[in-house]
Parts: sequence; structure tokens; C-alpha cells
Amino acid sequence: MARKPTRNSGAKTSQKSAETPKSVPKRKVLKDESDIDEQDEDAYEAKDYDSDALDEDSDAESNKKRKRSQRKTPSGSSRKKVRRPKDSDESGLEDGQEVIGEIVQAPKTGRVPPGQISKNTLDFLNHLRDPDCNNREWVAEKEWKDFVEAFTDVMIEVDPEVPPLPPKDVIHRIYRDIRFSNDKTPYKTGFSASFSRSGRKGPFAVFKPNNQSMIAAGAWCPGKDELLMIRSNIKRNSSRLRNVISSPEFVEHFGEPRPQPGGEQSNIFGAEDELKVAPKGVEKTHKDIDLLKCRSFAVVERFLDSEVLAPDFKDRLAKVAAVMRPFVHCLNDMMSAVESSEDEEE
Repeated sequence: MARKPTRNSGAKTSQKSAETPKSVPKRKVLKDESDIDEQDEDAYEAKDYDSDALDEDSDAESNKKRKRSQRKTPSGSSRKKVRRPKDSDESGLEDGQEVIGEIVQAPKTGRVPPGQISKNTLDFLNHLRDPDCNNREWVAEKEWKDFVEAFTDVMIEVDPEVPPLPPKDVIHRIYRDIRFSNDKTPYKTGFSASFSRSGRKGPFAVFKPNNQSMIAAGAWCPGKDELLMIRSNIKRNSSRLRNVISSPEFVEHFGEPRPQPGGEQSNIFGAEDELKVAPKGVEKTHKDIDLLKCRSFAVVERFLDSEVLAPDFKDRLAKVAAVMRPFVHCLNDMMSAVESSEDEEE
């Protein structure tokens, strides 16, 4: 019975007979490369074997070994990428290694007790203005969360309407919405949180370096229905709102309750979205036209970095929030229902 030839090319195939088997020719073994002449060099490198000396199993095993060796030695670069701590010496790198990034360690000094803001945090936010530092491997918010947790306890004492919510329910996301922006840096350059009976509404605290920290309260760009409710209540009876924004403490913190000649921000007036003319359906001679031109009803107090770093900063914020409380309650009532003039007189 004849045997099927193997797939080895360049080798002669032979038929085997059950009666007269042929012996396998022996391959010459060369002890030294000097025994190979130039004519036989190609034949030596090819290593042709007689097909009868090999079977299909050994051939398949040889192919597997060849594939393994190809995996171990990829054709691309074999340079090893490593990370190193910042300011470390590059001379310690091994052959084939390269630096792909620097590890910036968290500061070991300048820590403050929970409920305070340290200079480390302001420095961190200041670094976020640099696009090289504004990346997703660089952000830590623990100190800010500790501060918000401590300040929430103070706010509850100032305004009983503020519920004891955990920091995650009052802190705003630090991630920017970059979908329609040319600036693709992923993070805002400040921490922020809001405190109110509904979570992230009401008094709004923002902390930014370079003396840009602030606390704000009110209704900033309210929705169409909410704005109509506020204006309806102003036309009906504006005495409560005027009394709140004209109180001595309120004026001391936020300025005179009237529009300024140069359009500067003072009290609730001077916002960028303030109307230049009377709103639709309102006479320009209306006695409350200054209030009716407002599209936002909000006040802001700003702080220097030195004030933010003070140990009693959260207590100072609480004092400002106490001044804001009647204003916030007034707007909440004006946006939820039309107030009667009888209730105001009482």
C-alpha cells in the first residue's frame, strides 16, 4: 500500500511497500562550519529533510514553535515604557526603557483640619488652569468634601430648611461639558456646591484661586414659568422683596438696592441679562419697572484667598448666608405661588 506524500516542498517523495521498505537516507552531520563550501551554503540554511524522515505531527509542532518565537520577538519597538517620580534621576533607566510620564506626589505639608481650606487646594485649582495639568489623572477632592460636610452642619443651624444631605448630594461635578466647546480641558478650575431644601439649589458657594472665591444666592436665569411667577408677584405686591433687599445688613454686604448709572452690579441689579426696556406687557412707567427688568434675582459676595485660608472661614460664610436667608425664602415663595396682599400686610 502506497503512503501519501507529505507537504514538504523540494524533497523527493518515495513509495513504501509492505514487502520491501526503503531505508531512510542519513543526513550528513557537519562538525564545523568550515566544512560547508559556498555551493552548499544555501542547502545548509534551508535544512531540507527527506520526507520519509518526518511525519505530520512533528511538522505541526515545528510550526507551533515558530509562532511562539514570533510572539516573543515582535517586529515593533522593544523599548520598555516606565513611569518615574518627578525630579528623579533618569540615569537609573535600564537599556530600552523610556520615560512616558511623571508621578506627582500629594503634598505632605500644609494640611488643615476638616472644615478648612488649605493653600494646597488653591494651588491645585490654580494648576488646573494649565492644560498640561488639567487631565483626568490629577484630581483629588477629599479636602473639599470634608469642608462641605462641616459647612453643611453650620448651614443647618443658619437655615432649618436646609436638609442634612451628604456632600455627594450638594457638590457640583468638577467635569466640564466639552461637547460644544473649543476648550477640551476636562475639569473646571474651581470647586462648587449648593445648599437648599432641594439639594443643589439655593446658596451657591464657589472656590477659585486668585481671589475669585464667592458665595451667591437667589435665582440665576430662572425658567420661563418661574420668571413669570416672580414678575406676577412683583406687579401684585413688591413690598416684601423691596424690604428684604433694602435692609441695612443686606445693603452692607451687597450694595444699594437700585440700578447704577454705569450699569455696575449692585444688590440684585446690574446683571448681564438685565433688560434694557420694559418686558412685554408692562408699561415703562410702572412703579416697579426696575425690578421687572431683572431676569436674574441673585446677589454675590466675593472673598480674597487670604480670607478663604483663614481657620474661621466657614463661620464667616455662615454669617453671610444668614443675611441671604430672608432673600432666598422670599424668592422661593414668589416662585411657588402668587402671594396675596393680605399676607404681606400681616
